[in-house]
Amino acid sequence: MPFAFDSTFILLIPPMILALYAQYKVRHTYKKFSEVPSASGISGADIARRLLRDEGIHDVQVEEVEGTLSDHYDPRDKVVRLSSDNYRGHHLAGLAIAAHEVGHAIQHANGYVPLSLRHAILPVCNIGSMAAFPLFFIGMLMRSAGLMDLGIAFFAAVVIFQVVTLPVEFNASSRAMAQLVDGRYLAPQEGTLARKVLTAAALTYVAAAATSLMQLLQFVLQRNRSDD
Repeated sequence: MPFAFDSTFILLIPPMILALYAQYKVRHTYKKFSEVPSASGISGADIARRLLRDEGIHDVQVEEVEGTLSDHYDPRDKVVRLSSDNYRGHHLAGLAIAAHEVGHAIQHANGYVPLSLRHAILPVCNIGSMAAFPLFFIGMLMRSAGLMDLGIAFFAAVVIFQVVTLPVEFNASSRAMAQLVDGRYLAPQEGTLARKVLTAAALTYVAAAATSLMQLLQFVLQRNRSDD
């Protein structure tokens, strides 16, 4: 049976639907709450710096970066980078996202084990993401079980990375909410709204992990079928 019509592709339909929904949800939620001014009137850049100061972290910088939802923490340079709208904006979405990225900086400062593990396997994951598909498909065409197994092994590294990412992201969001509440940077009615922004963002990681797990299962099933 031609690979393009293989019945194992059905496995990918549910996580692909989830991924599409997650993309819609995060963009819809972000747009909605980027139009809601925060009661504190603090910009994303200012809240990030204040939260870092509150945690006694003085060696992490806060910088502006181009793009939309391009916010991230860079552990190599120790920089919290916020997209322009979140860096300069005074809205609830930017406040929540800035706090989330600071949550990663706190994880790094505290030696949070899942974050350290994610950083350790990142190089293998990068290689695996590039090599897994070509190796597996060449193995199928050449009927080489060894190449298919190698492709599966490389892709398993990608899956492990994405699974480890889940507790890292959830923990960063929990830290963000705790910081915002403990520092009284949120008005009483804002806590639930900020959590909606972080929950929507976390859904994208859940969808990515689910898609990768199903892709790995599909590879394994096809590998087993090649032995028949």
